[in-house]
Amino acid sequence: MAMVNVLSSGSCKKEKVDTRNNWVTFMFKTKCAFQCFRKQSHIDTCIEAFREFEAQGFEFGEIGFGGNHAHFRVNIPKRYSVMVAEIMLKSRSAKRIFENHSGFRKRYPRGSFWSGYEHHQSIGEQNMEQSDDYIRSQQEHHNVQIVDDRQT
Repeated sequence: MAMVNVLSSGSCKKEKVDTRNNWVTFMFKTKCAFQCFRKQSHIDTCIEAFREFEAQGFEFGEIGFGGNHAHFRVNIPKRYSVMVAEIMLKSRSAKRIFENHSGFRKRYPRGSFWSGYEHHQSIGEQNMEQSDDYIRSQQEHHNVQIVDDRQT
């Protein structure tokens, strides 16, 4: 009996893994500084919209809301620039807010929920905990009382 060796034609390439630290802290402000994040359902909708991007490789750290703005920490995959990531996050969250909360169309008839202003800064491993503490303290910092209006 003759033995036949079966050769695999599999690739020898290593799987590409993003090993860089691209953690960025964002601050998005609502248009006209309306106090849109005083209800828990609005906050939940915005967080869920941000988290939809986890399927594309985004990683989210702390997320905090200060009445008229959102602070959050995100690790942006290397195939996206900071500007493109900002556009993606703002457009998806605005879309979900308008879909789930019809009253926002009255306040924002042109469909522009976020203002043009944004702040972002890259953060390293040393000051990640400081950044998280600041994000977690937004309600206290701005003296915002959140109404829990979620349906159970």
